[in-house]
Formats: sequence, structure tokens, C-alpha cells
Amino acid sequence: MSSLLGAAAGFRSVESNPRPRSVIPGRQRWDVKLVLGRPRTAEVLAAALRRIPGITEAHANPVTGGVLVRHDARVHATDVGRIVRRVVTLVAEDPAGAGRPAPARPVAASAPQVDRGLVVRPVLAVGGGVAAGIALVKGSALTRQLVAVGGVAVATAAVVRKAWRGSVDASRDAAGPGAERHPLVEIVGPHRRRLYGAVSLSVACQASEMALGTLLGWTGLVLIKGEAAPLVSLGLTTASAQLFGLAGLMAVACAAVAGLSYASNLQWRRLGQDIEHDWRNRTYAHVQHLELRHLEGERTTRIAGALTDDVRQLGTFFATSAGDVLQLGTSLALLVPLFLLLAPQIAWIAFLPIPVIAWLSLHYQDEVTADYAVSGEHRARLHSQLVNTLEAGATVKSFCTEDYEAERIDRLSEEVQDSSRRTDRSTIRHAETVRVCTTSSMAGTLLIGGRAVLDGSLPFEVFSPLIGLPQMVLLRMNRLGGIVDQYQRTITAYDRVRRLRALPAETNGTGGPLDVEEVRGEIVLDGVTFAYPDRPPALENLSLTIPAGQVTALVGATGSGKTTIAKLMMRFQDADTGSVLLDGRDVRGLSRHDLRHAIGFVAQDPFLFDGTIADNIRYGSFGVSGEAVVEAAMRAEAHTFVAALPDGYDTVIGERGAALSGGQRQRIALARAILKDAPVVILDEATSAVDNETEAAIQRTLRVFAADRTTLIIAHRLSTVRHADRIYVMDKGGVVAEQGTHDELLARHGLYASLWQLQAGEPAA
Repeated sequence: MSSLLGAAAGFRSVESNPRPRSVIPGRQRWDVKLVLGRPRTAEVLAAALRRIPGITEAHANPVTGGVLVRHDARVHATDVGRIVRRVVTLVAEDPAGAGRPAPARPVAASAPQVDRGLVVRPVLAVGGGVAAGIALVKGSALTRQLVAVGGVAVATAAVVRKAWRGSVDASRDAAGPGAERHPLVEIVGPHRRRLYGAVSLSVACQASEMALGTLLGWTGLVLIKGEAAPLVSLGLTTASAQLFGLAGLMAVACAAVAGLSYASNLQWRRLGQDIEHDWRNRTYAHVQHLELRHLEGERTTRIAGALTDDVRQLGTFFATSAGDVLQLGTSLALLVPLFLLLAPQIAWIAFLPIPVIAWLSLHYQDEVTADYAVSGEHRARLHSQLVNTLEAGATVKSFCTEDYEAERIDRLSEEVQDSSRRTDRSTIRHAETVRVCTTSSMAGTLLIGGRAVLDGSLPFEVFSPLIGLPQMVLLRMNRLGGIVDQYQRTITAYDRVRRLRALPAETNGTGGPLDVEEVRGEIVLDGVTFAYPDRPPALENLSLTIPAGQVTALVGATGSGKTTIAKLMMRFQDADTGSVLLDGRDVRGLSRHDLRHAIGFVAQDPFLFDGTIADNIRYGSFGVSGEAVVEAAMRAEAHTFVAALPDGYDTVIGERGAALSGGQRQRIALARAILKDAPVVILDEATSAVDNETEAAIQRTLRVFAADRTTLIIAHRLSTVRHADRIYVMDKGGVVAEQGTHDELLARHGLYASLWQLQAGEPAA
């Protein structure tokens, strides 16, 4: 690792702000705006990264702006993050680095235009510096003090402006082309009215608090000198009258501070709750409409984490840290003019820590970005493993691996602990640095202000009420580390939620609606080819017909494309080439909602919700009566075992139907499909977990249920499909090897006959 850090020791920091997309041990993905639309720059960046010891692979994509870095697992991911930033710096500053090609100019074109800002800004900076130098050398004491205050203000403005512009640029890059608003503005969304109310209350509360501080200063002045001159003009001429008057004013100020603080905190918390509620609902609604291929490609625990922890973080920032930021800003907005008017001699030392603390905080934010990404990744892995292990309880116990799983969780928990300690060290180090700066400023203000009082240049009547106010602000700045910490967590959480919401949702089709009552149910696959990502084709130029009103079966080896056909019919996936037709209409032109409403689907491993048996049978047909539920259960051969349960149809079955056996779950799911009463029914290994006697009873029921209904049965057990009107035998590569009735296929002595002999132990006739 030392060689890795040494190789990048000379790299300088830059304004370009690459952002980590994902960080896992040995691999990182980054968003780097520098390479967008710049193929040559992307090549230079990737080559530069590959030359660094410890980095094994690097690729930069000029189309997406993504950079992939693989590195030695022994190198800490945070160190690699720093290297990525520094290499981006080097490439950005290298004059040989290729950017976007300049547009061609006509030969007779006029001389190139120079950006006036590139000339004006340096001239103004140099001129201002010279003027400030002259003022410091030849000016009066007041002039020097004002110049010092101006320098503090300019430094603060420069730090904040640079950080804000970098944050906005980064948010635009993350959100994509056309994004103009800062992430915090995006997070607030439609809740601006409540935000404005919270802001107004916080400003009023802070003003009241500073007024209370001023009254306390006047009280001390009365006790020391016997009177406060500003109060004499109000008719309070004696010390006793002034103390009583100040006591009354402080009581009013205390009541105002308490009331406004209560109201503002309540508004901020309600704003946080509104944001959390709104983002969770909108994001979950989007997730429900994701294309199944994207939903299956994401870990469920990660999605759940985005919908819970990350969304909660969005609301938490506004419920807590946003109010602190506003109070700090309000304090500065009130104090700076007050000091400039009344005590310019000590204004510069009172506010000197502000640009330093601002720079330290914003620099800290940049430095810990990768640390937070690593910590979040480790937490997601731990959460995922915890959930998976708990769901696999029977498997864990049957293989006696309880201790192994406990050790695995212990290792993952240690990784979380280590990454959390790293971020905690950075946070505490920053907070203590801020504390040193504020304490030094307080001591300097007392020293310089005290000397000004002693030499008569600053009246004690002015110094006394003001002395406590900067300390109030600077002590509040101790929270800046925590604020930046929460801000960083919020931006990271926002990025994860935004990426989830950026996944494409299903389109609803381009054609007209589908009337379920008029569906006949003929399904035709015409030259269909389909391949899952990074896999060979599951179906290749497949053509077959599933007649309306008949029972059609698909049998064949595992991986021959049987379930894929069902997914194409349901539009869980779309064919790469060819078409799937329902009653002569391409399903891609039909409303997905109408199409799926016309098809009843029972999977091999059906999902049951944590609720009662009746609720699970009624799912999707919520308005049906209890009698209809019982009738559907009877037709699915489920009524007998349900009636034997202590609570019958009101029995709670737990998550995923954990209280039921596999065969019982399949019968509940079959009852659900029967209750739906769709014109097309797909049974994908729907009776694979039931015994032969139950299956025979279900088959008898299905023959009645399938009358005048298109039924597709996908099965490995050939006894399930022997009575089908047509059987397609699928072979590897998604091709139809044979087709016909059960008897016709046995008579051919082909693949189907061989499978029958293996399963039934009977030779083909």
C-alpha cells in the first residue's frame, strides 16, 4: 500500500469532483464527468490508473462517464478512492490530455474570442490585493481592521462558493443531463411551504436568542458600572429600575425563545417526516412498476435498505441538521453587520475561524466520500447476509452450520466495525479541530477586545453586550462537523435512492385496451428468439401455437426455455426478435395491466404473503365473498387441510407461508388462480410438490376448470400432462423436438417416450 500512496504523492487536488458509484472490496465504480464525451481523455485516465501499483484493471467509458477500477484486495478501498481523485486531477491539469475536439473554423474566421472572465477575474484579484496591501501599510487602524474583516469575508465567500458550485456540478452529473438543482432542493420537492415556515421560525428564534444574549450583556454592564446607557433613553435611570426592566425583557425573550424553538423544531421534524413519507411512497410505487429483469437483478435487501434506511436519512437531515445550518447562518447574518457597525476593532478576530472551519469541513466532506461508500457497502452486505441466513434457517440447521454462519456474520460485522471506526476517526478529528479554532478565536477576541477597552478605542458599554455573542456562534460551529457528517450521509443516501428510481419502469404498451371478456386465448410464438443478459439464447427462432380453449403442455429438460415462454406471455420479458401474439395481437402492443389481468399464473415456488390463508387466496380478487374463497380452495384440493387448522381460513401463515408445507403452498396459490377466473391460465410446475393422490384429484378439478379456457401446463412430471390436448417437448436451446398428444408421442418412440419410460417405468406401446 505504501507504494500505491507513494506513486500518487505528488498529485494535486482539483475542482473536478468524481463520485463513487459503488465500492466493494477489490472493485470500485466511479462517475467522472471529466471523461464524458471525451474518448481520448477516457483512454488517458484508464492508462494512468493502470500504471499505479496495486491497481490491476481500469476502464473509463466516455459515453456514461463511468470508471471501473479493480485493485489488490489488500489495498484499502479508501486509499484507492484518494488515488482515483488524484489521477483525475492529473489528467484534468495535463495540457496534453485530449478533451472534446474543437469545432472546425473557416479559414477566414476572425481571431479567436477570449473569455473575458479569464482576464477580468485575475485583474480584479491582483488589483484588489494591491489595494489591500496599500491599505494595510498606509491606512489608519480602522482601515486596517476593515481590510482584515473584508479578507475574512472574501475567504469565507470563496470557500463556500467553490464548495457549493462543486456540489451542484456533482449533483448535475449524478442526475444526468439537464439537471439544474442541488440535491437538497430535489429532496425537499413539493414541501417547500413547510420548509419556508420552518425557516421563518428558526430565523425568529435565533434573533430572539441573540437579543437575550445582548440583554444578559447589559445586565452585566449594570452590575459593573451601575447603569447601561442605552436604557437611560428609555426612562430607566437608576440601576434598580434598569435591572427590573432587563429582567422583564429577558422574561419576554426567554418565552419567545422557548416558544419559537418549540415551533421551529416541530416544523423541521414534520418536514423531515413529510419528506421521508413522500420519498418512500413514490420510490416504492416506482419499484412496483420496475421491469422484472431489473428487479431480479437487484438484491431485495438492497432495495429494502434504500426504502428504509436511506429514505429515513433524507428526512433525518431536514429534521435535525438543516435547522442547525440555518441558525448558524442567521447568527452570522446578524452578527457581522452588528460588529462592523459597533466594534470593527475585534470583528476580524471574532470571525477569523469561520473561513478556516468552513474549508476544513468541506475538505473533510470530500475526503470521507469513499469512506462512507465503503461503510455503506459493508452494511448492505451484512444486512443481506443476516436476512438470507435467517430465511435459510432449516438449511442451516440441517447441515449443522450454525457456528459457521455465526462466524461469517462476525467477519462481516468486523468489516462494518472497521469501516465505521475509520469514518468515526475522521469525524472526531474534524470536530476537535473545529473546537481548537473556536477556542482560539474566543481567547483572541477577549485579548484584543480587552486591550481596545483599556486604550479607550472601544467603549466598555459596547464591548460588554457583544462579547458573548461571537462565542454563541462559534460554539454553534462545533456542530459543523456533525452537520457535514449528516450532509455527506444524506447525499450518499440520496444517490442510492436516485439510482433505484432511475431504473426503467415497465411501459404499458402502445396499442388499445384489451377486453378480458372477449379474449379467446389463442397464443402464437412466431420466430421468437430471446437471451438473458450475458447468456446464450434460451429460445432461438421458436414458433409454436397454443390453441384457444385447449390444454397445452410444455415438457422437457431443465433449461430448455419452458418458463421463459411463460415469462414472454406475461411480458415479464420481451422477445429480442419475433413476436408473441394473443388472439392475433402482439402482446407488446397491449396494455400490460390488461394482458396480465387476462392470465392466471401459478409458479413452481409461489409466493404467499404474511397474512391469513383467506387473504392469500383472495389476493388480486379482493372483493370476493368468503363463499367464493372456500369454493376455490375446494377446487384446488386445499379445503380439507385448511378446515383442519385451528383457525381455518383465518390462520396466519407467516412470511412466505412458512407455516405451510410446499404442497400446501402450491394448493393455496392454485386456489388464488382459480378465483381469478382468467381466460388464460399458466401452471408452471404448479403441482410438483403435492403427492400423487392429491395431484390426481387436482387434475380432475382442472379438467372441469379448463373447459373453454386456454391452459398452459409446464411440467417435468409427465403424468401431470398425459391428458393434455397437445404436448410440446422442448430440447436444449429452446427448440421444439416433438409435439402431439400423449399417445402419439409414445408411439413415435422418441424423446418423450424415453422420458415416460424413465418416470413411469413402462415401455412405450
